[in-house]
Amino acid sequence: MNRQEQIEFLKKLNDEHSALYSNPGESLARKLYRAKHPTEIAALKCMDGRIHIPVATNTPLGIIQPWRNIGGKFDMGWPHFQLDICNWVRYAVAQGRQCLILVTYHYSRGHKHRGCAGYDYDQELAFNETKKLKAQIERVFGKDHKVVYPVLFGFETDLDAVILNGENGEQIDLSELKDGNENDLRQILRRLYPDMSAVMLNDFLPLVVGNIAHIEEVRQSNRPLVDIEHREWVLAVGRGFDWLHEPNTALIVGPYSPNLDVPIEKAAGIIKGNLEAGRVDTEGFTLLCSAIYRETSGVEPLLAREKALFLERFASEVIGEKFSDFSELMNPLAVVVDMNTRKMYFVKE
Repeated sequence: MNRQEQIEFLKKLNDEHSALYSNPGESLARKLYRAKHPTEIAALKCMDGRIHIPVATNTPLGIIQPWRNIGGKFDMGWPHFQLDICNWVRYAVAQGRQCLILVTYHYSRGHKHRGCAGYDYDQELAFNETKKLKAQIERVFGKDHKVVYPVLFGFETDLDAVILNGENGEQIDLSELKDGNENDLRQILRRLYPDMSAVMLNDFLPLVVGNIAHIEEVRQSNRPLVDIEHREWVLAVGRGFDWLHEPNTALIVGPYSPNLDVPIEKAAGIIKGNLEAGRVDTEGFTLLCSAIYRETSGVEPLLAREKALFLERFASEVIGEKFSDFSELMNPLAVVVDMNTRKMYFVKE
């Protein structure tokens, strides 16, 4: 793809997602799902485009709130991140809902170097750092789990398989479960998470059932290895990327780390490797910087525009400084996303 074709591809992908998200039938189905499963669910996950939990769990789009950063690395001390999470929890509580936070790590069972580049493919390190993040969340919101319940949530990218990590240290690899009987799965969840409320457990169960069904679909498809290797050509920086769910298309860097240059540099290095190895057939790569708004009038859309333009300038400078030759292959774009429709709009200085 040349640069214009890359833009058209992304625009078409967003148009399709926005049309689906805004479709009256889809909207009603999402509201019905919410009514049946009121728990607010968040996923703290890696920028790796292979990790799309709604697809892997057959969950309607718009239900799971994503936060992305390199390796799924977050810290409750980061000002922007803690503000986002706390606002999300306050919103849930105001709606009378509990909060389930999926604190994720990922790896490949088939080959170490198809695992998490953010942790230099060190599965044990990723797991241990994820445990520390879970403990941080519990220190902030309490270990009684009455409102906020963080769970260690492994993701194996060869099969898109979820690994459940229980409070007692027990692990259940959903790819090893042959029977998706809901009563049996409910008992497993109760054993793993004995202090989880009945409502939350009932809302966690569909993710487990959906993942078991998805794993079988992956097995039946005989997905080639090229689909589970890094071959991204979009470096997405900012928020509002839940529409960008094509496998291995984008590395997504959330704007949370105080040292935002570090994940941008890491992601750019991965994409540079993809291009040099010939894993992608594109003329260069797209730098897509995005900010979101919900209020469609007033200053919020204008602030989003300024944020998107700032992120574009910042990321371009980082890439230009760290990869001077590679930066010549960059197609920088700034966009804003209306979260009411998930529609993307291009902006310029």
